[in-house]
Amino acid sequence: MTDIRRAVAAATSVAASLGLPADDAILLHNSNRLALRLTPCDVLARVAPGGREDAQFEVELARRLARVGCPTGLLEPRVGPLVYARDGFTVTLWSYYEPVTPHTSPVDYAKALEQLHAGMRNVDVPSPRFTDRIAEAEDVVANPGRSPELTDGDRVFLSSRLRSLRQAVEERGAVEQLLHGEPHPGNVLGTKYGPLFIDLETCCRGPVEFDLAHVPEAVCEHYPNVDRGLLDECRQIVLAMVAAWRWELGDQLPNGRRFGEDLLRSLREGPPWPTLDTITRRLDSL
Repeated sequence: MTDIRRAVAAATSVAASLGLPADDAILLHNSNRLALRLTPCDVLARVAPGGREDAQFEVELARRLARVGCPTGLLEPRVGPLVYARDGFTVTLWSYYEPVTPHTSPVDYAKALEQLHAGMRNVDVPSPRFTDRIAEAEDVVANPGRSPELTDGDRVFLSSRLRSLRQAVEERGAVEQLLHGEPHPGNVLGTKYGPLFIDLETCCRGPVEFDLAHVPEAVCEHYPNVDRGLLDECRQIVLAMVAAWRWELGDQLPNGRRFGEDLLRSLREGPPWPTLDTITRRLDSL
C-alpha cells in the first residue's frame, strides 16, 4: 500500500471513535494490506483500500473459527466484530499478540495446522476453490497490461504450467475442505498461546496438500497422511502462482522481481521442488 499516512490516520481515527486510545501506530507489515500495532490500546489494526467484501469474509470466518477452537488470531474483544470504513479504507481490529519466539518449531507448526484443518472441517462458509486462486494468477500472466515486464517466453511457460498443473491436481479427485490458503511462516505467530494463524482472507477450498505446499518441508514431515505426489504438484502450483504475482504491475514485495526470477528458474530446473522459505533464505543470503 502506498498511501500509508492516510491509512494510519484512518485506523487511529476508527480506534479513537470506539474509545480505544491510539496515540501511536507501529507499522508491522505493508503489502496489499497494512498491519499496525496501535498504542497504548495495544490493538492490531488491518487496513485495506477499497470495498469491504474481503474484510467481511475474514471477520465472519474468524468468528466461526474461534467458536470451534481453531488456533487463529482473535478479533479485538473490546469492540464489535465489524468492518469499519474511513476515508476510502476498510479497517478491522484484532487482538495484538506479543511474539514470544522468533520461529515456531516444525512439530508445533504441524500440530497447529492439523488443528486448524480439523476445525475448518466443522465450519461451513461460502468460499472460493483453490482453482480460483490459480485463475487469478493465470489472468495476471495472460494480460500484458497486468504484467508488462514478463517476457513472451516466460509468459507462455508460466501459463502452460499453471494450466497443466491445475488439470493434474483436479484429475486426482482428492478430498477437499476449507483451507487457510496461505499458511506460510509469515502468517504464523509464535505466541504464549502457541502458534496462531492470521490473515484469513485467502481461505479457499481444496486438498490439504495445497496448504502444505506453502510451509517448510520440515513441517510437512510432521503432518499425518500426506499424499507426496499431490504435494509435489501443489508446490509447483504455488511456485507458479507466486511467480505470477511477483511480475504483476505494482507489486510491492521487497526484492519481488528477484524473487519472481528465482521462482521461474526453479520451475524450469525441475525437482526437487523448493519450498517458498527455501527460496526466501536463498535470496536473503545473496
